[in-house]
Amino acid sequence: MRGDDQQSGHLFSYLSPEQRVPADHPLRAIRLMTEEALRQLSPQFEAIYAKTGRPSVPPEQLLRALLLQALYTVRSERMLVEQLEYNLLFRWFVGLAMDDAVWTPTTFTKNRDRLLAGDIARQFFEAVLTQARARRVLADEHFTVDGTLLEAWAGQKSFTRRDGTSAGPSDDDPGNPTVNFHGERRSNTTHQSTTDPDSRLAKKGPGREAKLAYVGEVLMENRHGLVVDACVVTASGTAERDAAAALLQALPSRRATVGGDKAYDTRAWVETTRALGLTPHVAQAPHSALDARTTRQPGYAVSQRLRKRIEEIFGWMKTIGGLRKLRHRGTARVEWHFLFVAAAYNLVRLRTLTRAAA
Repeated sequence: MRGDDQQSGHLFSYLSPEQRVPADHPLRAIRLMTEEALRQLSPQFEAIYAKTGRPSVPPEQLLRALLLQALYTVRSERMLVEQLEYNLLFRWFVGLAMDDAVWTPTTFTKNRDRLLAGDIARQFFEAVLTQARARRVLADEHFTVDGTLLEAWAGQKSFTRRDGTSAGPSDDDPGNPTVNFHGERRSNTTHQSTTDPDSRLAKKGPGREAKLAYVGEVLMENRHGLVVDACVVTASGTAERDAAAALLQALPSRRATVGGDKAYDTRAWVETTRALGLTPHVAQAPHSALDARTTRQPGYAVSQRLRKRIEEIFGWMKTIGGLRKLRHRGTARVEWHFLFVAAAYNLVRLRTLTRAAA
């Protein structure tokens, strides 16, 4: 018998969002770990919000929503709010009831400076790492370091002379002028982006296209591929090695190995690493700073095999986490977003490792 296609609305629903989400849904494990991390951040939330006045949107809900944006590759905060209007799974994860009103997209903008000043992304990242240590999946003996270019939210037309002189003839369209760069030598010493002054013109290798970008640096532990530390710095010729040295200085003082690609095979960086009590296991360049005393060890070959796993982190952060092209401007905001996406990646890895152990 054919069913009757009637689309009359129901006045009541007797199933809660908690009942509608499957018990084995991947977000359930991530939500439990997120709740634990946010409980640790409760004192920090109390410090950055006023004691009086109208109640704000709970910062826990804002962070859960931003976490969904990274996990489901939502392009913008406006689209994220749209999903919260009708996506039952998103409402359940954020903590909104069926009848709760959804805030406006500008709520993220107004609260971003407050969360930035409180260094919430860094503390959320550390809270996730604390759970990894409690689960005994965080190694402290073998690491890998590498950097990647993060394309800035700025166009090439914004890269103009610092002295204010014109680069060539332009039409009368101020919103999208025609700029002629032919025959002009552009560099970071003579030019600067008017849209994002902190970004720099950079390229990953010879023959590659130069873009306005930042450098995102990641320190990974080799056993399970978790991000141990991360930062964002201004792009330059030595930015990756300088940022890597800063991340290594924050490690506990113990013997450990540090893998890396050929860009780190310089005498200065190798000596800096050894001065920190670490053994450099970087890939050898034609005139390598390493000798057979290091490369003949069995651990060196293992580090060279495992160091490639860090590219999986960059691939996930750019393809899934939305960092292929940045949505924020300024080093502080870009680093905040970079750390938060790194924490999201660690949550996904922890969920996978927990299921494998079970």
